[in-house]
Amino acid sequence: MLYWLYEQFHINLLQYISVRAGFAFFIALCLTMFAMPRFIRWARRTASVQPINDFVPQHQEKARTPTMGGVIFIVATLLASLAAVRLDNFFALGGMLTLALFMLIGFKDDYAKIAKKENLAGLSARTKLLLQITASLAAGLFLVYAAGLDTQLYVPFIKHPLFDMHLFALAFWTLIMVSVSNAVNLTDGLDGLATVPSIFALMTLGVFVYVIGHAGLSAYLYMPNFPAGEAAVVAAALVGALVGFLWYNAHPAEVFMGDSGSLALGGFIGYLGIVAKSELLLLLIGLIFVIETVSVILQVGSFKLRQKRVFLMAPIHHHFEMKNWAENKVIVRFWIIAMLSNLLALITLKIR
Repeated sequence: MLYWLYEQFHINLLQYISVRAGFAFFIALCLTMFAMPRFIRWARRTASVQPINDFVPQHQEKARTPTMGGVIFIVATLLASLAAVRLDNFFALGGMLTLALFMLIGFKDDYAKIAKKENLAGLSARTKLLLQITASLAAGLFLVYAAGLDTQLYVPFIKHPLFDMHLFALAFWTLIMVSVSNAVNLTDGLDGLATVPSIFALMTLGVFVYVIGHAGLSAYLYMPNFPAGEAAVVAAALVGALVGFLWYNAHPAEVFMGDSGSLALGGFIGYLGIVAKSELLLLLIGLIFVIETVSVILQVGSFKLRQKRVFLMAPIHHHFEMKNWAENKVIVRFWIIAMLSNLLALITLKIR
């Protein structure tokens, strides 16, 4: 809509991605701030609350907290994006498609848990994985055949691509989106723990795709150049929506994002990493998500092989809770790590 206004009335300010990204941020923020308290009141009346896993006894007092807040901030993001992006840009449309598909998977999982009032009663692991693979493949095919994204593999600190992945790119990109989606889902175990690292990751990747879409900056920084900058508008909208969500999700949380939020966040972060040609850099950009996932892998692997645990409880944020760290201390320290890792990721832009 905003770009249409530029075309119709020659409002030059609205042609710039940075300006429309700012509008998208505030539109999504306002929509989320308006809708979230109303959603919380409705969820409490209808008992649409979060079932708590019995293996996390210290969180049983959160059992009456509404969930599925992710639906609100993802819908707010999509509406803000529709208002602010160029609707003929396939990189932005692909990002919106990814958000919608992964949100629907999470919604189906959340709804099953709420209906059965049991944390483990959602989609089976196999069904969820199959749906995530399908959504990721759809996004990957859209990038190749609609957006025309090349399949070159770039790595940090090297100016030129290593090689062309060809058809293997679809499998690689699917692995990335599914992995990041599940990693964010694992991290979403404390109030605001997944929200702020996601904001940092989106801001970093937003800078990357903006640079790639800018002819001058991409040439100066030895980055590839193609019209991916509009995806930064969608990223800005999601950051705004997450800031609005954090107002209610900060400890003690009044609402949880649920799988409908965490799966969509992870899927979109993975999508942006692919568009930003920063697939491998996602290990640094999403360092907290990586740490959480690795802690689960180590815990499960060690218990199966040695019948011994590496951590008191996994994911690792529960380990620190078991060591009597206050929940807020765990959250804020993880936020700090996420901020530092994303600053390091941004530095790699110049070191090529």
